[in-house]
Amino acid sequence: MKLKKFGSTEQLVYEIAKPIAEEIGAQIWDVCFEKEGAMWYLRVLIEKDDGISIDDCEAMTRPLDKQLDEKDPITQSYMLEVGSAGLGRKLLKEEHFEAFIGSEVQVRLIRDVDEGKELVCELKAFSKKSITVLTEEKEVEIQFEDIAFVRLFEDYE
Repeated sequence: MKLKKFGSTEQLVYEIAKPIAEEIGAQIWDVCFEKEGAMWYLRVLIEKDDGISIDDCEAMTRPLDKQLDEKDPITQSYMLEVGSAGLGRKLLKEEHFEAFIGSEVQVRLIRDVDEGKELVCELKAFSKKSITVLTEEKEVEIQFEDIAFVRLFEDYE
């Protein structure tokens, strides 16, 4: 796993979307511009402390769509999607890891280690190359190169 950095298109969209998100009391969690099959998708994931509603998505989509049409930073056709980052959101960037130190996370590893391939643990620390987690038994440092993903853990039981 590598910490995510925005590509040029994602950065341009982020700069356009950020003030709109702030206006509705939300933050941008992630911007993804990716091709799936023959279609390009521009996904803007937002979050708020009290959660995201369909009304929040609509309040973000309409002005963002208008700004994107006016500024036209993307040359090819694409589908705009605005949605919630979700309860089990993936931690992708430095600020995500910093914000959720002390939280319970699910870590999926690329290969089995002593603790298994999937851990539910507390995020204790983060550096540019690794995270430190607290399992039931001990504190473990895991290199990003050994991680498939890290996401917030939600116990649905």
